Amino acid sequence: MIKFADWLPDQAAYENPGSTVAQNVVPTAKGFRPFRGLAPLSQAATDYLRGIHATRDSSDNATVFAGDATKLYKMNNGTFALADVSVSGGYGLAANEQWDFVEFGTDIIAAGDRGTALQKFAIGASAFAAVSGAPGARHLAVVKDFVVTGNIEYGGSTYRSSVRWSQINDATAWTIGDNQADVQAIADAGQITGLVGGETGVVLLEKAIVRMQYVGSPLIFSFEKVETGHGCNYPNSVASLGPNQVFYLSDRGFQMFDGQRSVPIGSEKVDRFFFSDMKDTLRDRLSVAIDPENSIVCWSYASIASFGTPDRMMVYNYALGKWSLISLAHEGLGTIYLPGQTLESLDNISTSIDALGTSLDDRAFTGGNFQLAASKDNKIHTVSGEALDAILETTEFEPAKMRQSMITSVTPYVTAKDGNPTVTVQIGSRVNQQASVSYSTAASINASNFAPTRATGRYHRVRINISGDWRFAQGVDVETTAMGRR
Repeated sequence: MIKFADWLPDQAAYENPGSTVAQNVVPTAKGFRPFRGLAPLSQAATDYLRGIHATRDSSDNATVFAGDATKLYKMNNGTFALADVSVSGGYGLAANEQWDFVEFGTDIIAAGDRGTALQKFAIGASAFAAVSGAPGARHLAVVKDFVVTGNIEYGGSTYRSSVRWSQINDATAWTIGDNQADVQAIADAGQITGLVGGETGVVLLEKAIVRMQYVGSPLIFSFEKVETGHGCNYPNSVASLGPNQVFYLSDRGFQMFDGQRSVPIGSEKVDRFFFSDMKDTLRDRLSVAIDPENSIVCWSYASIASFGTPDRMMVYNYALGKWSLISLAHEGLGTIYLPGQTLESLDNISTSIDALGTSLDDRAFTGGNFQLAASKDNKIHTVSGEALDAILETTEFEPAKMRQSMITSVTPYVTAKDGNPTVTVQIGSRVNQQASVSYSTAASINASNFAPTRATGRYHRVRINISGDWRFAQGVDVETTAMGRR
């Protein structure tokens, strides 16, 4: 069997140790499984969403917040409407700004509009309120017992390379010098592009990564540059599982910071593909989210074929170190937590069960877990719709050394889930390494469990197209016949 191994578009197609195409799939230990499409959840916001945040209280009550350029929203768990919970007058995010949310005690703190102070939503409140004395900030985290901001503005001035934090155990008090509140500029490293919280903090800058360690009075925090000369050049590309597992994008490619150093996770795998495929004029539309249910981190971006909105995702399985590509129109990514739904409450999403796009057995409706979400049409969507049409392609191989050959049949190993998925096979062939690849007409699997083909060339690759519901795709078997030399 020729296996569908790691997707490695940066490697040559001939004898590629992995797969040459892995579209609309999720990497597994042995092959791939389907990536599901979007299913609408909320009603529409005013503009496209620039941040989604979910939380649950001690009684497991879920609350979902979101924000666009001018408003912050709270989703009604019964009607799924996005209620405007902005301060009076709203906000004014710049084109490259997105909302950051953190939880501090029972409060939700939001940052995004650097020209406006931090926003706080307290239990029982009907709207966000500005935190008096707090800075405006591009980035936000909770480190130890402090709310920490980065790339900030206060007193009429902007401090792009400075970190400022609240008083200890008090997200509403920001007077510098009182109760351990303070500010720290980080020199010679460019502007701050991301913050990660935890027992220690991680400050990502354009030219460095800094560890932020609580040491108490009088310094409060120490700042140690653990990496210099490079950093995170893409402010909306940072996601983490904690300070020792931080994923981000730099001009050097996709990276994972382990608390001590950055490890390249896309080098010689997907970095060259990504930078050639991303439309650089739309780099501000980058977003990222971690799907803990599937152990993947997804980077959303607009490709060179995009007309202005994100249309692709790079998917990295951090448990396996494997990649795949998703082609899907959307606006941004986030994570949600939902309560269980009743049949009556589903009427607020769709009046037709068939139009839901999600099985009633899906965990999106049973609730109780954090899930990957996306925005589209100014609405929050769950990633729980029908399986996307998938394309997988093997390495390019030479069945008969130094000779042409004909592939006469292909047996794909695709496991069904519910019903029978539609699987077709194409052969990509060429006579030399300088020639373009020509693909055969798609052939279906017959009653004997193989797809009859008739493709000639010296070099071949097998492509399978899958639609419908399926479980695993592992690889293919091929039958070949050697031909004379030319």
